[in-house]
Amino acid sequence: MAYSMRAALQHLLILILCLQTGGGQKKKENLLSEKVEQMMEWSSRRSVIRMNGDKFRRFVKAPPRNYSVIVMFTALQPQRQCSVCRQANEEYQVLANSWRYSSAFSNKLFFTIVDYDEGADVFQQLNMNSAPTFMHFPAKGKPKRADTFDLQRIGFAAEQLAKWIADRTDVHIRVFRPPNYSGTIALALLVSLVGGLLYLRRNNLEFIYNKTGWAMAALCVVFAMTSGQMWNHIRGPPYAHKNPQNGQVSYIHGSSQAQFVAESHIILLLSILPIT
Repeated sequence: MAYSMRAALQHLLILILCLQTGGGQKKKENLLSEKVEQMMEWSSRRSVIRMNGDKFRRFVKAPPRNYSVIVMFTALQPQRQCSVCRQANEEYQVLANSWRYSSAFSNKLFFTIVDYDEGADVFQQLNMNSAPTFMHFPAKGKPKRADTFDLQRIGFAAEQLAKWIADRTDVHIRVFRPPNYSGTIALALLVSLVGGLLYLRRNNLEFIYNKTGWAMAALCVVFAMTSGQMWNHIRGPPYAHKNPQNGQVSYIHGSSQAQFVAESHIILLLSILPIT
């Protein structure tokens, strides 16, 4: 009789544990479903979701989560005077729009932004003292070192960000940029100017054979190339870096593997000064 009672109690305890486990799992699934639904609703309104400290902790840091999140930590308010942040944000918007309006769009990846003036507590929590910074928060586990984008070395072009995201999430994004006709217009104006000049001086074209003029033009090209302008064009680095904490502006990069645009201008001026 006593044995039967013990066996019945054991079965009852097992049944209670199973019910609790099942209830907890169901609650977890409901919470995850609510979070995904909310993130999808925000994404339908804008490609980049703005987050404060509470939203960041709930939808990015706290489990459960089966989606990856790309977060841009920035300082866009005018009083911060972070021109690099605005430039990086433009590229970030291009990338997020490319993902949002692509046929491959799904609830497995979301783009968010945390502004320093809206989430200073997040910056403090992550011991972050510079902006802009891009981080990937994986669906499972904590971010690793490679989940922080190396902006100083690679630049912040949308194409470079897309490659980094593909490496971290296996989500491949084809970047679509809005049409920009400024280059075409500039080329057309240049051709028109040169053509007009040649037409006006059609009876005296000796200046075309001026060796000094061609030498000066060649020197300008050499100075532009040796100053790092082509590297800037390919990598898209920021003009300078401003620390949002103390406001100090750096025009020279601390690494030998990267540079700011300001460095190119400095080198170009130093190259020209001895000639003048």
